[in-house]
Parts: sequence; structure tokens; C-alpha cells
Amino acid sequence: MQTINRLEPLREAVDALRIGGKTLGFVPTMGALHEGHLTLVREARRHADHVAVSIFVNPRQFGPNEDLDAYPRQLAADAALLEGEGVDLLWAPTVDVMYPQGYATNVSVAGLDGVLCGAARPGHFDGVATVVCKLFNQVRPDIALFGEKDWQQLAIIRRMARDLDLSQPHVDRILGVPTVREADGLAMSSRNRYLSSTERDQAAGLNRAMRKAIDAILASHSAAAALATLRDEVLASGFRSIDYADLRDAETLETLERYDGRPARLLVAARIGTARLIDNMAVG
Repeated sequence: MQTINRLEPLREAVDALRIGGKTLGFVPTMGALHEGHLTLVREARRHADHVAVSIFVNPRQFGPNEDLDAYPRQLAADAALLEGEGVDLLWAPTVDVMYPQGYATNVSVAGLDGVLCGAARPGHFDGVATVVCKLFNQVRPDIALFGEKDWQQLAIIRRMARDLDLSQPHVDRILGVPTVREADGLAMSSRNRYLSSTERDQAAGLNRAMRKAIDAILASHSAAAALATLRDEVLASGFRSIDYADLRDAETLETLERYDGRPARLLVAARIGTARLIDNMAVG
């Protein structure tokens, strides 16, 4: 596996991987890899001849009071995991390579970025859209893979690719991979390591409450009562606050008062201890 942190050798390495018409799959990450990330890598291997992974803790998607400095960084350990999975190329740029002196451009996806996590984290999705657009242009993959746990992020990236005519990858080659979960249903996340043992046990209540809420929505088609019960159960399980618990259109993220048969997601963000955990599930 090649590990590269400058643009010129990256372009040379990508060109070499493409010789003979070979295809390239790409998994963007911020490191602190877990089984969820590795599942994306394995899925990329199924769809492409070669696989590239990026590790970059993007400062532009962290707010002033968020956990940028505390976010786990373990490049050597992550690289060893990726090499074990047969990854061909690790792109690990520094901040000055990604955002050189005088950098002034921002990518914003209006409408999708101001709701849900965007309401609680102003500017977050501008940072996500900007860095992913740059990563796509740098790596030029045929396909890119993202976990469905960050459903709003996936919707924004797909809209960005469509709106900006990004052909490598095109929107239909941006693949969502189902959320990888622990045995008790908690969605795998790098932020789970912030939880104490007690908080980790309590966090499993989020999954249970969400599944009950989906059953209630499907039974009644109305969301209000099911969401109210979900909020009560999540707080009772040990979470200290809930940023949102919504039923939304899966593509537009429009709020749904009732389940009407269109693709929909139940999306939740809740805080426990020092961690803010997000999760979502398909409805129907």
C-alpha cells in the first residue's frame, strides 16, 4: 500500500492504478477506523479493481466549540488496518495541502444543509461538501462509498455531485452502505470511544427506541405520537438531551407528518455524556 500526502505523487499514483482501464473505488474517512469503515473498504473491493482510502480530519466541518482537538488521530494504526484489507492507496493530506495559504472557496448545498445536524452544527455541511468535492477532484474515483449512518451527509454529497456535474464519481456511483452495528444495535462510530462503560450500556437504548418508533409509525402511519414516545424512551435510557427525532423524506429530507409509502428515514441525534450520537433507519 502506498501512503501519500502530496498532490503531485497522488496524481501519479492514481494514473498508475488506472493503467489498462482499471477502476478505482474510494472511501473517504477521518481516520480512527473501526469495523464500519472496513466494511466500506471491503464493499469498494467488490465494485472496483483498486481501492483508495483517504484519512483527513477536516477542520472546516468542526464548529468553534466542537471536538476537533480531541478527535482521535491514529494514522499508523489505521494504515496497518487498511494494508491488511488490501487497500492500494492511502491519501493522507496535511491541512496545508488541502487548504493552502489564501484558500477562499466554499461549497454549500442549500436546503439540505440547514436541517437536522445542520441546524445544531451551523456550517458543518459546508465543510463536508467542500472537502468531499476536493477529494473527488483529487482522487478521481469511479465510485465512492459512504456509510448510511450519516444519512444527511450522504444526501448532501449526492446532491452536490448532481448539481456540480461531478463525473468521477457521478451521483449514481456514490454508494450508501448499510450501517454497521454492535451486537446490541448501537451504530458503530468513532465517537463511541468517548462513552464510559455505563454510558455505553445506556446508549443501546437509542436503537431499541428507534425500532419501536418505526413499528408504531408503520402501524398508525402517523409520526407525532411515535416520535414523542421515542424521545421519552431515549431520555429515560440515560441520554441527557435530544437534538432531533424526525421522520423525513429519504432524498429531500422534507419533514413527514405521516408515512405515505415514499422512501423515508427516521433520523435521531442525541447526547449522552460528552458524546453526540446520530443514527437513522429506513421506514417501510
